[in-house]
Amino acid sequence: MINFLQVPPVEPQPGFMQQYSFIIMIGLMVLVLWPFMWRPEAKRRKQMQAFREGLKKGDKIVTAGGIYGTVKEIKETTLLIEVDGNVTLRIDKNMVVADNSDLQRQ
Repeated sequence: MINFLQVPPVEPQPGFMQQYSFIIMIGLMVLVLWPFMWRPEAKRRKQMQAFREGLKKGDKIVTAGGIYGTVKEIKETTLLIEVDGNVTLRIDKNMVVADNSDLQRQ
């Protein structure tokens, strides 16, 4: 006898872990990377912001461009620094990267 009614084989449905394993893996990677990469960077940014806000007249600084100078005037977003004799430059506060007095001690 010939069977004209053929039923296709039934494939098993993937389980929860098979369906969402990629999403779970990405989530775990983010959780692992956050404390080791993003958190220290945020802490360093806060320290630099506090350093820039704490600048006062007479502080010796180094700019992002490598210019050494002494703070002469402080405004909200800019600094006037003296680099040599009567040579002064107005720079953005965000370009100050280090305190020159700390560098000279090393």
